[in-house]
Amino acid sequence: MKIPFSPPYIDDDVRAEVLDSLNSGWITSGPKVLELEKLVAQQIGLEHAACCNSATSGLMLLLHWYGVTRGDEVIIPAYTYAATALVVMHLGATPVMIDSTADFNLDVSQLRKKITAKTKAIIPVDIAGWPCDYKHINEIVNEEVVKSQFRATTENQKKLGRIVVLSDAAHSIGATYFNKPMGHWADFTVFSFHAVKNVTTAEGGAMCINLPKPFNNGEVYKTLKLWSLNGQTKDAFSKTNGAGWKYDIVYPGFKMNMPDVCAAIGLAQLRKYTSHILLERKRVFDSYMNYFSKYEWSELPPQSNDEKESSCHLFALRIKRITEEKRDQMIEIITLANISVNVHFQPLPLLTVFKDKGYAIDQYPVAYDSYSREISLPIYPELGREKIEYIVQQVIKSYQQVANV
Repeated sequence: MKIPFSPPYIDDDVRAEVLDSLNSGWITSGPKVLELEKLVAQQIGLEHAACCNSATSGLMLLLHWYGVTRGDEVIIPAYTYAATALVVMHLGATPVMIDSTADFNLDVSQLRKKITAKTKAIIPVDIAGWPCDYKHINEIVNEEVVKSQFRATTENQKKLGRIVVLSDAAHSIGATYFNKPMGHWADFTVFSFHAVKNVTTAEGGAMCINLPKPFNNGEVYKTLKLWSLNGQTKDAFSKTNGAGWKYDIVYPGFKMNMPDVCAAIGLAQLRKYTSHILLERKRVFDSYMNYFSKYEWSELPPQSNDEKESSCHLFALRIKRITEEKRDQMIEIITLANISVNVHFQPLPLLTVFKDKGYAIDQYPVAYDSYSREISLPIYPELGREKIEYIVQQVIKSYQQVANV
């Protein structure tokens, strides 16, 4: 039995939607991207979502829109994928890292002491699809003493008058926080549609716009679409549909647009996401919870409570009282059984590019502890009972061998 880690969900509806795009003769940004944007916004309950070619691009574009630049600081968790920090660095700003709590997410209790006059943004990350504590984050950035520290240098910063909250929700489409979908709890929320995510477009992402008044979110949407296509006033689709050939470049923008052939995959998936794909992921998650709850050495990931409901993007199992080396030995044994597992994530200070800039892992003990004991198990709709039981058996076997039980 061979079990991959996270194959994309491809059924006949996905194939038909992609074939429709290919047969139309239009495969770059066009009607399917616009339809996907409307469907994302509709399912979340917002008016505007702008698609782009990756969640990384979306994060960087939104920071750029807010005017984040050299000399600025952006607060991020140390426990996240590198892209969360790299988008800050690409703009010349400095990532300021915060340790995690036991649920993998940013430790909000450390937030105030990390805020300075240079802080322009906070990027909470919903690790494994488990929402961060956005109410507390929003309370902090709106405190008068915190707002009084804020130094606005652009028109958008002056208009908002505070630190912008930019949610890295790469894992959490379909998750809820106080019974509202992710997308409602930050000024901007960015979903990832990468190949291994709950909903995929092969590569892609969506920027959800939720700015308070006096911002016009529709105008912000238009700006983001303009800037994501080189600052060009007409895209190819509008030019071929009677808008005329002549265009202008009104801003030194980026090339971050999503193609229609990619949007087609996401459209077919998103239409059945809440009714099928998400339910199936929860089924697999629940099965793991049931099996591993019987073992004292297993530390189960958060799934739901009175405030939060996970999107079940990852099943991030932690092994109690085990070293990083022993964890890696477990992974080797599981892999030999033809099961592909993963680790989410190496805390940023363990990676060379951040170590070289002076970030030290000993300043983030909770993040390191979670990482050192974590194994991400396969979770996707195609996993039936037999495969789930095989995975569980091999994890148990690997623990018994490594722990000499």
